[in-house]
Amino acid sequence: MIPMALVLACVAVGPAIARGADDRFDEVIRPILEDNCYACHALGVNKGNVDLETLADAGDWAEPEIRASWLAVLKNVQAEIMPPSDHPQPSDEERKILLDWITYDAFAIDPEHPDPGRVTVRRLNRTEYRNTIRDLMGVDFNVEAEFPADDTGHGFDTIADVLTISPLLMERYIAAAQDIVGRAVPTSSGTVPERSIGGRRFRPVGEDENDRPPSEPGRRFGGFGRRGEGSLSLSYYEPAEVAATVGVEHDGTYQVVLNLSATERYVEDRFDANRCLLVVAVDGEERFRREFARQSGQSYRFPIDLDWAAGDHEITLTVEPLTPEAEQVRSLTLRLDSAQVLGPFEEEHLVRPANYERFFPGTVPDDPEELRAYTRALLARFSTRAFRRPVGDETAERLTDLALAIADEPGATYEAGVSQAMVAVLASPRFLFREEGIEPGSPGPHPLIDEYALASRLSYLLWSTMPDDELFALADRGELRANLAEQVDRMLADERSNQFVRNFVGQWLQVRNIDSIPINAFAVLSRDEPPDPEAEARRERFRELRRKSFEDLTDAERAELDEVREQFGRSRDRFRQFELDRSLRVAMRRETELLFETIVREDRSLIELLDSDYTFLNERLARHYGIEGVEGDEMRRVDLPADSPRGGILTQGTLLAVTSNPDRTSPVKRGLFILENILGTPPAPPPPDIPSLEEAGKDLGGRIPSVREAMELHRSDPLCNSCHNRMDPLGLALEHFNALGMYREVERTGPIDASGVLITGEPFRSVQDLKRILAQDRRHDFYRCLVEKMLTYALGRGLEYHDVHTVDTLVDRLESSGGRASTLILGVIESPPFQRRRGPAATTTAETNANTKNTTSDPGDRIIGTD
Repeated sequence: MIPMALVLACVAVGPAIARGADDRFDEVIRPILEDNCYACHALGVNKGNVDLETLADAGDWAEPEIRASWLAVLKNVQAEIMPPSDHPQPSDEERKILLDWITYDAFAIDPEHPDPGRVTVRRLNRTEYRNTIRDLMGVDFNVEAEFPADDTGHGFDTIADVLTISPLLMERYIAAAQDIVGRAVPTSSGTVPERSIGGRRFRPVGEDENDRPPSEPGRRFGGFGRRGEGSLSLSYYEPAEVAATVGVEHDGTYQVVLNLSATERYVEDRFDANRCLLVVAVDGEERFRREFARQSGQSYRFPIDLDWAAGDHEITLTVEPLTPEAEQVRSLTLRLDSAQVLGPFEEEHLVRPANYERFFPGTVPDDPEELRAYTRALLARFSTRAFRRPVGDETAERLTDLALAIADEPGATYEAGVSQAMVAVLASPRFLFREEGIEPGSPGPHPLIDEYALASRLSYLLWSTMPDDELFALADRGELRANLAEQVDRMLADERSNQFVRNFVGQWLQVRNIDSIPINAFAVLSRDEPPDPEAEARRERFRELRRKSFEDLTDAERAELDEVREQFGRSRDRFRQFELDRSLRVAMRRETELLFETIVREDRSLIELLDSDYTFLNERLARHYGIEGVEGDEMRRVDLPADSPRGGILTQGTLLAVTSNPDRTSPVKRGLFILENILGTPPAPPPPDIPSLEEAGKDLGGRIPSVREAMELHRSDPLCNSCHNRMDPLGLALEHFNALGMYREVERTGPIDASGVLITGEPFRSVQDLKRILAQDRRHDFYRCLVEKMLTYALGRGLEYHDVHTVDTLVDRLESSGGRASTLILGVIESPPFQRRRGPAATTTAETNANTKNTTSDPGDRIIGTD
């Protein structure tokens, strides 16, 4: 036994004692291990390949493998997984002494100056790139179509080590820069006036434009939307004549461009031979005619050149059916999307292009010296925003030289030259990667990052985009740190913080996967029905008939096959209402996002993520859950009855579906999800060639086992037992919810048993009991897991041994605040790993100061985080 005086001294002094004399381990720590751990992990008995005796006698605890082993010990002791619940337990004081010794002695962590960890320069991921381009350029760029999916690490796509850049991706970035600048930045000071007339603005000839109410668009011509918006559909099968009036202010040369599509409704194995004639007239004079057959959705652009006098002009479209006797099968239509009116083309009528003032503010000078100064200021301002920190004189001069050189080329314009300099900025590594400098005068081996880097870390964490003007202005004045709490509150109140909710929750809880996870409603619901010998006989007969070629079937067998197909079709139709269609998947995703968003915005306890008396539903999702009294498509907060099994993320459709197989629940996946994402204690990877659950159930002599029975057979293998004892009780607690997220009392084999015992010893009878245990008895594990997940997402790296003190500190702050969301978010932002970085060995304070504040030297020389 340990002398009580020594125990109390260690508890009272904590880290200081743990970093004391070399004999501390032998006097205090080894006895704890001998009393509680050595029976299974020493003296030749090395369960789980863990030998604490050898680990304790290691010569250098700084070796990576030794530290990794002590980290595993720390996590298991923290989570009370070790010693096992049926073994004698160390006292709370002994457990704390051991954890403190690992943290402050074995890991040599200095709590006053913790190591902020290794920093890898971070590339913008696809979401961050899209949002940054939107805020910088005003262009919504389709990154999903143009860039490959980002790799993920530690469950997130913000991890710097996996956000690499290949030569092919660099080519894509250069092409994207050209495309984005081409769409956003004008290449001349004047452009031809242009306006668009929606297809719905065309009305039947003879009908006044104001005769038809907005809610009555004219049934014969199809389409949806208010008058003047959207497309107009004209049938191949019926004659139609529509017109629109265009007023112009000036005499001149004009062009009208008609944008049409030939559309159809697909019908399998049926062809539609109908044709129609389209005639276009302007002011009563025919200008264009074309015959259309079935065109499978092809789009057309028809320009018409015109000389117009000022005043009103009428554009008329006439559709004439050419095959009135042909069968009408596929609802063939001509869809008029819009008519663009360009002109007048004469130079005196040119107008400023859209976005001109945004990119070329004020008046562009004619004097060469003034023009150079204007260009330099313009490009310095643009590149400063794009690089998210001030640029130096050298960068501004190079960009100015590039812009003016291109502008001097034959046929080029000044605006075209500037636009190409902007392309160079968007293709620069300093835009694609997040450059970070060191705060001037920040001493020690772990200096503060500068305020521009802090502004970027903050904005990409909470908004997934670049800093706004307020953040940048505070950083420029060196006042961001002094106003950090106020800025966090402001940013969380901004609608752009929806990106934090969507991206963090979408990856932590795998909510993103609900959009694509395959779930077969027919197979899932069929498994819950009792065995039906007649249905099985029909299925076997169907398989037997399908094995024959169609030519070998008799007439009676063909009729029988058609009848069985019809019966199967009726069976499937019964389940069609439960399919996870697009609207239901979106509602499920929004339910999870809105719960997290509400907790953050209202600064509620994060424990409500585990167990709450409310959720968010619309009519479709409420019907799916069997909850009455909810009407309409809008998601809204719904209070749950006291006895409801719903409430919290564990019983939401997103989690239940993404942790299931396509045709059934998966207690293993669900249990593993909770261990990894709620408790933060993932098991070891499974060994190869593990038999499936279905294989395990074959030992019951033909009887269909319940899921619980199959799991018990599966974990009867000693190779599987240790991990499944941790996963299975958690997963089986959710068996009342099928793979569609619907509640049920029975499965095919009888009533569902959701009871179990956690690996830490807590028994439960229902999912409500489990949620209560997680929210109360195991809340420390949940806090720790959530802290680790958010730190990983925010820092862009996996956590290591030197982060233990930071995590412990944040967990203690959460416990003291009752789990408030603001405590977690602000705690992560104020933590040393977020605020600091390892200092470069060869950079002096003077050099750092010059690089950070003096814009006469180029910040491209500044050291960025690549240690």
